[in-house]
Parts: sequence; C-alpha cells; structure tokens
Amino acid sequence: MTGATAPLGPFDPGAVRVLLCDADGNLFPSEEPAFEASTEVTNRFLAELGIDRRFAPAELRAAAVGRNFRATAADLAAEHGTPIAAERLDAWVEEERLQVSRHLGEVLTPDARVAEPLTRLAERLELAVVSSSALARLDVCFRATGLDALLPAHSRFSAEDSLPAPTSKPDPAVYLHAGERLGVAGPEGLAIEDAVAGVLSAAAAGFPVVGNLLFVPDDERDERRAALAEAGAVAVVASWEELEALLTPPAAGPPAA
Repeated sequence: MTGATAPLGPFDPGAVRVLLCDADGNLFPSEEPAFEASTEVTNRFLAELGIDRRFAPAELRAAAVGRNFRATAADLAAEHGTPIAAERLDAWVEEERLQVSRHLGEVLTPDARVAEPLTRLAERLELAVVSSSALARLDVCFRATGLDALLPAHSRFSAEDSLPAPTSKPDPAVYLHAGERLGVAGPEGLAIEDAVAGVLSAAAAGFPVVGNLLFVPDDERDERRAALAEAGAVAVVASWEELEALLTPPAAGPPAA
C-alpha cells in the first residue's frame, strides 16, 4: 500500500526550504538492529537496579520507539520507584551508545532508495538531521550508509548532545534548537519522521511534518500511518521518492493556443 501523496492538512510545499530529517528508521533501517543491541544493555540496567523486568527486542522497540535510551531508562526507573543517580545513568547511556553503535556499524549498508531521492532534493533544499540519538552514534550510521557527505556533521542536531541538558523527542527542544541554528521556522522547515514521538516533537516546535513509512514493517504500516496522522502529520508517504514527488511542483502545461 503506497503512502498518501495528497496532504492530510494545511501544507504549502512551495514554502519549504529546509528538510529536517529524523535519522533512525527514516534515513536508515536502524531501529530493529539498534533495539537488538539496546535490549541487552537495558536488561542489565534493570538487573542492576533490582527491577524484576526483562524485555525482548520487539517489546522494547514497541515501548521506546522514537525516544532515546536516556529517556527510556529514566522512565523505567521511575515507573518502578527506583531512583538512579545522574552520573550512573550517564554511564549506562554511554554503555548503550557504544554497544548499539558497534552493532549498527556492522549491519547498516548504503541504500539507493534513500540516497538517490535525497541527492536530488539536496539540489534545491537544505538538508539537516534532527534526532534523539547521540552524535557519535549518528556518525557511525552515516558513515556506514554512505550519507555522511550528503548530511555532514555540522548539519546534525541531537537531543542527547546538542542541547544544554539532554532530552528526547517528543520534547520539542531539539527541533526548536535546530530551527534557531538554521534560521528556519514554521512552513519554511519540513520535518520527516517515522515515529509518533518525532511527529509530536516537530509539530510542537511549529514545523509541518510528513510521516515516512519506508522502513516500517509491512504488517505495521496501516497502524503507523493512522498514528502518524493522528499525531499531526500533514501527509504520510511510503518512500523518499514519494516525498520528492510531494515536494515537486507539477510541470507547466502547454501554452494556450
């Protein structure tokens, strides 16, 4: 089933000058392998806190998609009434980053379905990355997928590393920060997101959002499409090529006789 190429809400493609791209699950299929590695760290984290709860990768992905490990770990500790010192949480965040980055560097590969339409879009729009993930993890992913030249380090904004205090989507702070740094606001910036938390984050910062289902498993697409639209996406597409079509004005017809 293809994505919607007609906007679901008010949206002016001609106003867009910057694409604000989520990274994980949007520019590369990193969510499933990331949660495979993150689950092992999460379960050790829970064991250290004496919490009798363990996750399988699919369970953790369903519970935490769109958020970073810091937010997920802090929420799990609070949910079970088990406080954790800030410095200890920082150590676990670093451990998870190292384990996940190592795994992603091994499994991610270049994907023409992303690189080719993005390269064409970059000819007329500025590209930036707005992510909950740490910059070091993003660096590994962009090198592995061959997107590092198209989306270099100076164009990446991380809710973990780019803000005065780390946070995670759906907090809009990282989108507000990116918009301020890029000098873009409202309809001039278009966010591309695959998860509800990301849509909520971008929309709260005042940016229109298009949902992208490219790396969403087929059996989850209908549910995700509905969830993204409900969260505020102005359109939902099935690929970067569909996004390119959505942002391409129709060709002018023949002159009048």
